[in-house]
Amino acid sequence: MIITIENLLPPESLEMIQKCLKNLTWQDGKKTAGGTAKQVKQNLQANLNSNGGQDIKDAVFSSINKNAVFTAFAQPKRFSNLLVSQTSDGGHYGLHNDNAIMQKDGRPMRTDLSFTIALNSPTEYEGGELTIHTAGIVQSFRPQIGECVVYPTSALHEVTPVASGERIVSVGWVESLVQDPAERELLFDITNLKVNLRRHLKANSIEMLTLDKINANLVRMWAKP
Repeated sequence: MIITIENLLPPESLEMIQKCLKNLTWQDGKKTAGGTAKQVKQNLQANLNSNGGQDIKDAVFSSINKNAVFTAFAQPKRFSNLLVSQTSDGGHYGLHNDNAIMQKDGRPMRTDLSFTIALNSPTEYEGGELTIHTAGIVQSFRPQIGECVVYPTSALHEVTPVASGERIVSVGWVESLVQDPAERELLFDITNLKVNLRRHLKANSIEMLTLDKINANLVRMWAKP
């Protein structure tokens, strides 16, 4: 399952990030790719350890953690280090799969979900579609500035060549409390159902309390803190 979240980054965060982007230093993106992905990656990766990089990371993760849709869909346990990528001049990231295990704070982290957040407008470049291949279905995305695409890390995906302009995105990975994607989808469905029913039912109604109980008990069954 793939979802898009509009305006995940609020205007004030985007304004700050735009200023910080101007001061970043960049390196060959191959340095952060592993295995066969390194052979098909042609972009630049920002050094986020200085010159406003920490401010960008703080703004992105603060927005993610405050977003109810992201939280309900991903059931996040841990996040990877954040990457910021710039692709231009025919650059691309060919069809590949991401590492199943990454290192986070010196410990291995399973990658269940990937996310891409647009840091500039798609009107600023041509091409550069994020294309995701799942179960015989191919979907392409050119997210608006501040929009987030969340998709299974298990899926093959690519970024098509950027014919002109610059494509700038932040990218990261999630280890979920709930490893099974079908179980995560059920929890997401229940959350959406609760949101819709709150328009018609009181929070302490037997129907809402029962849904809360079902949700909590499924999390107890499936979550691995």
